[in-house]
Amino acid sequence: MKEITRRKFIATATVATGFALAVQPISAGVITTDAKGLVAGAVKIPVKDGEIPAYRAAPSTGDNFPIILVIQEIFGVHEHIQDITRRFARLGYLAIAPELFVRQGDVSKLSNIDEIRPIVAKVPDAQVLSDLDATLNWAKKSAKGNGEKLGITGFCWGGRIIWLYAAHNPQVKAGVAWYGRLVGDATELQPKYPVDIASKLTVPILGLYGGKDTGISLDTVEQMRERLQSSSSKSEIIVYPNAPHAFFADYRPSYREKEAQDGWKRLLAWFKQNGV
Repeated sequence: MKEITRRKFIATATVATGFALAVQPISAGVITTDAKGLVAGAVKIPVKDGEIPAYRAAPSTGDNFPIILVIQEIFGVHEHIQDITRRFARLGYLAIAPELFVRQGDVSKLSNIDEIRPIVAKVPDAQVLSDLDATLNWAKKSAKGNGEKLGITGFCWGGRIIWLYAAHNPQVKAGVAWYGRLVGDATELQPKYPVDIASKLTVPILGLYGGKDTGISLDTVEQMRERLQSSSSKSEIIVYPNAPHAFFADYRPSYREKEAQDGWKRLLAWFKQNGV
């Protein structure tokens, strides 16, 4: 897929409608959260080189909402990620999911994950962290968000970013990382992995991982746990022994209802106990 030029992405980029093509067919038991009583939909976030699209959801009345940044999977900000923001909004949060791949391409329109991976590989960590800073700034200035109560959560690709953003921005009160990769080979675009920043982390992060995740070995999870012991963050990692990768993704065959529900309860408790 041809990379989107910076000039073009500002004018044409939008959040996805429906589910990403690469995740069809959708499971019959997919969770759907309606927008009744919410302000929900696409917004534009001003960033250094223009603006990026995002999906946000919040209660339709009130202000000073705690903020949750929701970080996408490899499939982009498609319906599943949008639904998660609405779940948070129903609990009184302002939840925002920015499109973090938009300069590199529209992954929602690609039907094969082998087409998606090269697009995502071109996304610099520095760009992602900067875009998340801009999203937070927008939430505080334009969407009635309370920057003193900031939480982050993300899935798969976004799960890795949770650890990195918490190290980048200590204003984060707490984060929950769902099955994000912990180790990897450093590159110019992705110079560090969570294991590299673990010992210096100050933000409490809850990591939720699957014992049968074929892409994230338990050896790397244990390596992360060991590094976290020397940090002041009081972070924790939970491993669900029988869960595969993407066990929270209710639209996919990998979904495991018991583990997903338990993880969601732990997420909400983690945010609450850490002031989000």
